[in-house]
Amino acid sequence: MTLTSPSLTPHPTRPAVVVAFAIRPGADRSARERDARRVSGTRRLVRVHLTARGLHALVDDAELIVSELLTNSLVHSGGTGIRLVVHLEGDLLQIRVADGVRRSARSGVRPGEDAESGRGLELVDAVVRARKGAWGVSPDGTCTWCTLPVEGEGP
Repeated sequence: MTLTSPSLTPHPTRPAVVVAFAIRPGADRSARERDARRVSGTRRLVRVHLTARGLHALVDDAELIVSELLTNSLVHSGGTGIRLVVHLEGDLLQIRVADGVRRSARSGVRPGEDAESGRGLELVDAVVRARKGAWGVSPDGTCTWCTLPVEGEGP
């Protein structure tokens, strides 16, 4: 299966959630806590946006995906900034997280049984498959994205 990355620029006439913020890789505990609060705040923003658009059935899954993709980028990119874009394109909800760092996010790396982290991309993969969507990484490795079918919801 060949996957291509949707554009990072949302359609100018459709409402979108766009969040960008700086991060400090390897920063102290207070900076990591600040970044965790940003992930939480961004999840709430996505929830409000999708609820306002009448996409109630997608809210929980979209929140989980946003959380996992942002956290994966925060923990593994080593970059200095992150940009999230969530918008509707036709009958697809698109979620993209770009961090500007060339690498490939991968699922399938098995964490130990007692590990408290390391399952985020497995969760994204499971949710996207259950919704009959798609996810992948841009050809240059700087953006992780997914699309979820809207299935007749919304305005």
